[in-house]
Amino acid sequence: MNPEPSNTEKAFSELRSIVARLRAPDGCPWDRKQTPSSVKKYILEEAYELSEAIDEKDPKPVAEELGDLFFMMLLLANMYEEADMSFLDQAFADIGQKMIRRHPHIFGDVKVNSIKEVAANWQAIKAGEAEEKGEKHSVLGHLPKLLPALQRAFRVGERASRVGFDWIKAEDVWAKIAEEEQELREAVKTKSKENIEHEIGDLLFTVVNMARLLEINPEDALQKTNNRFVTRFQIMEDIIRSQGNELAKCSIEEMDKAWSEAKKL
Repeated sequence: MNPEPSNTEKAFSELRSIVARLRAPDGCPWDRKQTPSSVKKYILEEAYELSEAIDEKDPKPVAEELGDLFFMMLLLANMYEEADMSFLDQAFADIGQKMIRRHPHIFGDVKVNSIKEVAANWQAIKAGEAEEKGEKHSVLGHLPKLLPALQRAFRVGERASRVGFDWIKAEDVWAKIAEEEQELREAVKTKSKENIEHEIGDLLFTVVNMARLLEINPEDALQKTNNRFVTRFQIMEDIIRSQGNELAKCSIEEMDKAWSEAKKL
């Protein structure tokens, strides 16, 4: 006798049915028009909205955004299922087997004593999988080029550090930051946009690695700075308006004064 499906299983099945109905010949024109390429931007948008909801530390918006992301992913899966009905089943089976294979300390007899050993096993197994497929394996893996640049730099540094290609401690990075700053100053003197871009990239990459060694995600850090700036700038605008002035007509001294007041609020 089969057990009764859980509420989560029922909800998941119902959502799949809703997506299939929307994609049916007499379904929604918008959903039917979508292609794998066209929904990429929506999947990324929903993933970012989910990330933002997580930062709010309230499970309700997380659940809402997770649902939106699930919908877009099932919509994508349905497109492939139209050509191969086993597509999603195979996707789930493949990821399940991959997780079992890469966790031999849970599903096998391998013994580990630390997270570091877990990561080392993971990399070794991943390298073996690539070799079996005849693929070139790199410690850096295959990080998507479309990742936000700060996040990609963070992950590149993180992966390189797994084989010891790293500074010993964060304090050691100061010398490299000073070196990159000097090279940027020299590039600015050349007035070559290409050189300046190159050196700014090197400096940013080094600062990202400093953040990583300090256990700070630079993407999160910069987003928080962006948010603080936007909030304070809007408060500054309100202060200037309350004084009967227009921002565009204010001097830099007047804006600096309003900015200082905004920082106190």
